[in-house]
Amino acid sequence: MNLTVDVAPANLLDDEIERNIAAALTEDVGSGDLTAQLVPADVLTRATVVSREHAVLCGTAWFGRCFEKLDPAISITWKAADGDRVIPNQMLCEIEGPARALLTGERTALNFLQLLSGVATRARQYADAVAGTQAQIVDTRKTLPGLRLAQKYAVKCGGGGNHRLGLYDAILIKENHILAAGSIAAAMAVARQVADATGGRCKFIQVEVETFAELHQALAADAKMILLDNMSLDQMREAVAISAGRAVLEASGNVNLDTVRGIAETGVDRISIGGLTKDVRALDLSMRFQGQP
Repeated sequence: MNLTVDVAPANLLDDEIERNIAAALTEDVGSGDLTAQLVPADVLTRATVVSREHAVLCGTAWFGRCFEKLDPAISITWKAADGDRVIPNQMLCEIEGPARALLTGERTALNFLQLLSGVATRARQYADAVAGTQAQIVDTRKTLPGLRLAQKYAVKCGGGGNHRLGLYDAILIKENHILAAGSIAAAMAVARQVADATGGRCKFIQVEVETFAELHQALAADAKMILLDNMSLDQMREAVAISAGRAVLEASGNVNLDTVRGIAETGVDRISIGGLTKDVRALDLSMRFQGQP
């Protein structure tokens, strides 16, 4: 049962990249780079970007688009691609073009490459930790404001999957929704009506449960996707036995690199981790100028 919602690079990421880069350059460059004017306008230069650590590369399109908007004359030759594992001192790309534009775009371009590579690297660590189990690592809506699709793309590059992209493409029935509706069954009934009215835009309906009683209610309401909230390993194992394959079970809460393998081995199908996109450490990269080409 495939109930993930994956970022679609062809129709979503192009617009996302354009929006991200426009906002970032406006924020950083504003009315113009004053320091870059110290360099004559006709000077050409070349540079390389090098990784200083083991990582998974991500964000090459953001990096390239940044320089393209500043000066189309800049050329970039990539030595690695999004999703590739890289090692310390590995050259990631070579850049040539007008020195002013390279100096102006350096920080903004690196910000995207470092951030998204950091997310992809984190996702890969978790995906590797559960390798050999049936569990898939997925992200959440706990993303940095304005970078939702970019970060979810990075999770995919790291070997993870995407949960709903936002409030508009799937339904997650939580405790307050259940209280407002009166019961899990009542909430599910309304959710199906809402989903049907979207004409296919709603990709799935998921119910969050905290107890076995709620799990039984969700299964009785024919929920096909259930979120086990902050359950112990023993409780997760019992939930898997109770469900017996009737629903996709997702574990959430108290997930870190020390606990994720044990969670995966309970037999759950998915493990959602807000820290993939919320608690991000940027990758250590260096852009080194090499002089004129």
